[in-house]
Amino acid sequence: MNLDEVMQFVEPVFKEETWIVEVFVVVFLTALINWIQKSIIKKLIAKFETTRTYWDHALFEAASKPLTFLIWILGLSFAADIVKSESDSAIFGAIQPLREVGVIIIIVWFLTRFIQRAEEKIIEKKRHEEQSFDETTADAIAKLLRVSVVITGGLVILQTLGYSISGVLAFGGIGGIAIGFAARDLLANFFGGLTIYMDRPFDVGDWIRSPDKEIEGSVEKIGWRLTTIRTFDKRPLYVPNATFTNVSVENPSRMTNRRIKETIGIRYDDASKMRDVIADVKKMLEQHEDIDNDQTLIVNFNEFAASSLNFFIYTFTKTTNWIEFHQVKQDVMLKIIDIIDAHGAECAFPTTTMHIPDGISISSGKTD
Repeated sequence: MNLDEVMQFVEPVFKEETWIVEVFVVVFLTALINWIQKSIIKKLIAKFETTRTYWDHALFEAASKPLTFLIWILGLSFAADIVKSESDSAIFGAIQPLREVGVIIIIVWFLTRFIQRAEEKIIEKKRHEEQSFDETTADAIAKLLRVSVVITGGLVILQTLGYSISGVLAFGGIGGIAIGFAARDLLANFFGGLTIYMDRPFDVGDWIRSPDKEIEGSVEKIGWRLTTIRTFDKRPLYVPNATFTNVSVENPSRMTNRRIKETIGIRYDDASKMRDVIADVKKMLEQHEDIDNDQTLIVNFNEFAASSLNFFIYTFTKTTNWIEFHQVKQDVMLKIIDIIDAHGAECAFPTTTMHIPDGISISSGKTD
């Protein structure tokens, strides 16, 4: 069989089934365009990664996967339209709404990815530059934006499918009442989380504790329903957000200084040395480089105790770091001991003195 005979056989087939060639061309072009856009996006991401701005990098990084799906959805739906022109099957009637819904979903996907990537880049940049930045507020804004995008996308999809948005919103108002009664705790936790984001009694990374509940540790995550706290024995503690609307919360992470408050006792025999001891202790605290003299500083004799004459110190360290504070406190206490020893006095300890009336003798209990 020569070439002319082959062409005579193939040509009628192509004339009758040209749609197959068209579908092949559309799919091929779709794959080619997708390959080209991937190469371009990859180069753009690498280029903008070194720039000082973070929006451009977040934009192209967020668009990489959604753009691939968008190209394939448009290409395959166009190919399906070609097949539809050659077929009377009812299934091809769903091509148009599916294409529109797919495009909306991809746009929502892209926007949520962009918001998330932008949030991550902003936080990462602020940490790298060691700038003060409220990560809790950034997280709250990002979550609200993502929820808004998803809800808006859902309403647009319903409108695209022919449903009335006003009817959906009216039904949502009635259904919201029923859902509110059925999910009171869930809503209480949601509004509790919203209160935390608005009032900001603590942020991620803060050490908090509650005198009303057995809650103490470092905040790891603030969610819409739960707040995750890492206790000091490294166990995770999950606290419903509604709890924080009903209890008092202390935030030691925001303290400006740490306090040293101690009572020291010397013997009654050293009463004449108390005045000089107090004066030297106060002088030592005023000259100590780790003590904040802008805060209250008190050193006073204040108590005739059962076995000692007590004076107390009340002062604040410059550092708020827990480990450094104890090092400073140790240094202060050791210097107080040195001052007491330098004056020939001694620290008191509990003693009991027994007075024996005259005429009474104590026998050792031994017999010859």
